[in-house]
Amino acid sequence: MSVQADPLQDVLTLVGTTSQLSIGLVAGGEWALSFRPPEAVKFNAVRRGHCLLTVDGVPEPIKMDEGDCFLLTQPRAFTLASGPGVRPIPAEPFFAAARGKAHGVARVGAGDDTVFIGGRFDFGERAQELLLDVLPPVIHVPGRTAEAAIVRWVLDQIDAELRDRPLASTLVTEHLALVMLIHVLRLHLTVAGPGAATGWLGGLTDPVVAPALQALHARPAHPWTVAQLADVAAVSRSTLAARFKQAVGRGPLEYLTGWRIELAIERLRRGDETLAMIAREVGYGSESALSNAFRRVTGSSPREYRISRMRTGSAAAAHLSG
Repeated sequence: MSVQADPLQDVLTLVGTTSQLSIGLVAGGEWALSFRPPEAVKFNAVRRGHCLLTVDGVPEPIKMDEGDCFLLTQPRAFTLASGPGVRPIPAEPFFAAARGKAHGVARVGAGDDTVFIGGRFDFGERAQELLLDVLPPVIHVPGRTAEAAIVRWVLDQIDAELRDRPLASTLVTEHLALVMLIHVLRLHLTVAGPGAATGWLGGLTDPVVAPALQALHARPAHPWTVAQLADVAAVSRSTLAARFKQAVGRGPLEYLTGWRIELAIERLRRGDETLAMIAREVGYGSESALSNAFRRVTGSSPREYRISRMRTGSAAAAHLSG
């Protein structure tokens, strides 16, 4: 049985990933800036110079050299500094002073030894559980490694767009940032190897589990059995079941149920399909079968979920119009 799918692409698409570049930073001399926990996933790249990154809850500071970038996946306070021992000051006033200015850049210290570009990634409401919870709090990508060549190229293109400001440069930089995000996640999985992530993302680094995961994502409505998935992975049923649970945290059929419910939730949010149609599309033979699985996973029925979403949307619209 030959199946191909991309679980990472599926999840990034499902959670509605978008990006936005922030005000750049230029620093010189001895300096240190403290940043409050960001509301979104934060990234920064060192385009010139070097600095020291310290993240709350991460034991050791991270030395950032020219070309390096980092992804902060959790809302944790962090500090960027020219080196150890410099007392940090709040970063917000420097960025506030640059807002509203054409091509504004925050400046701290004397000179321009170190130059940063940065931004944020925003996701839909399911991103925390589906993606962010299975990543470490900070991912550091050394820019001078051979594996990071594409990340370097993307950052060069973002630099050129920001410098020259051709037509539609904002849209281009936002799409380039998404390309960078995907390559950062790829690097994290391939370079860091097994144990670099948990849950389904960690399963993609396991040579036994990955084919089974890809099969489930390729055909989520198929009535999979553990035996069929074991055939895809070319191992015994017992081996697949044990490896899958060890890597992903739950068995293959339990994972399939969870993914089907995520797909159903996405369709319920759109609101343009009947429950019977959704049930067929995600692999349940009837509306009642979908309802039973949905309630078991989420604690509510699909109808209750849809009504709740409609009420939330109506309240938000009333608030905006008021």
